[in-house]
Amino acid sequence: MSYQVFARKYRPRTFDDVLGQDHVVTTLRNAIEADRLAHAYLFVGPRGTGKTSTARIFAKALNCSNGPRLDFDPDEEACVEIAEGRSLDVLEIDGASNNGVDQVRELRETVNYAPASSRFKIYYIDEVHMLSTAAFNALLKTLEEPPPHVKFIFATTEPNKILPTIISRCQRFDLRPIPMEVIARQLQNISDQENVTLEHPAAWSIAKGADGGMRDAQSMLDQLVAFCGDTITEENVQDIFGFTSSETISSLATHLLKGQTAESIALVQAEANRGKDLTQLLSELAGFIRALLLDRLNPDTDTTEIPAGFWDQIGDSSALPGDERLLGVLDRLANADARMRRASNKQLHFEIALIRAVQSLDEVQISDVIRALKAGTLAEATPVASLQAQPAETPPVVQAPPSGASSKPPS
Repeated sequence: MSYQVFARKYRPRTFDDVLGQDHVVTTLRNAIEADRLAHAYLFVGPRGTGKTSTARIFAKALNCSNGPRLDFDPDEEACVEIAEGRSLDVLEIDGASNNGVDQVRELRETVNYAPASSRFKIYYIDEVHMLSTAAFNALLKTLEEPPPHVKFIFATTEPNKILPTIISRCQRFDLRPIPMEVIARQLQNISDQENVTLEHPAAWSIAKGADGGMRDAQSMLDQLVAFCGDTITEENVQDIFGFTSSETISSLATHLLKGQTAESIALVQAEANRGKDLTQLLSELAGFIRALLLDRLNPDTDTTEIPAGFWDQIGDSSALPGDERLLGVLDRLANADARMRRASNKQLHFEIALIRAVQSLDEVQISDVIRALKAGTLAEATPVASLQAQPAETPPVVQAPPSGASSKPPS
């Protein structure tokens, strides 16, 4: 038997296997139990969050033997055919390659045919936002009043590109990015089944890099097993995917918040020379500053992104800049992140962002001026006070000529 990658081998087979999407699973379960099935569903969410897997599981629950029911057997023939894409009654259509009006017209002609062996004929269109406007319009009438044996399931990562008239005819389910702790726990489970030792910090590093996508995390783990063998450390994850250690992020944040521009730029240059992903580094630095700001605003906030060693470097929280200055730093990092994703010279934009962020720490804030005015210490507290108002120069007074004198200049 050929090798099967982790993303396919450990794909969810039942509703119980779907992780991090309880709000979607609960609604679909209740709809099946109460026999309140809509004719069209729209699954929206980032990549790797389970849109296709959830659609297939829902199709299994509808078309299993004696269905619809929740306690279906994923190993029965009808469910296996759906999982493998061989079912005659569950048609998976790629919206990117079948986006024309002609393909939609063919679909409209086939919806009137009864299912071959199941209760429903289910059309699953992935990346539905790729359909053309003409194709959407051709689908409208069928989507509004389909035959009773037809169900539509759409999936998309960009719902803003779908016509509002299409969305209004569907029940919309938003699949959210999967929490890091859920991804890390699933990676540990997969590693145990594969007899691989995955260190806990390594699992968290993968989960952070996956950005909420379970499929991305499983693919990364698959690649790590091929490279490392049966033991995976956090250093392995950082070396392969260009991630930066939490200690480096902490040091960079310390230099930045202390106004040490040269040290900050030198650290970024060192990471670039080591082949680290600068876009990921900037994103993690921004997340670090965000965690500091949230910790300042609410001490009860979960601050797992802030390593304990940071406080040894910076001192206590009172040594940090004020909220407005932290927000200014975060704003400049966020702006740089948007530019870096489009730029070829990412290091240049990173260094510019660091310089601007340090400069923002020295900018006079309105709150500083107000506090100084209230305390009566504006001259000592703000640089702008040094610009004291100077009395305007008195223009020379031109005396009027004596009465009777000529105003003409002498010849």
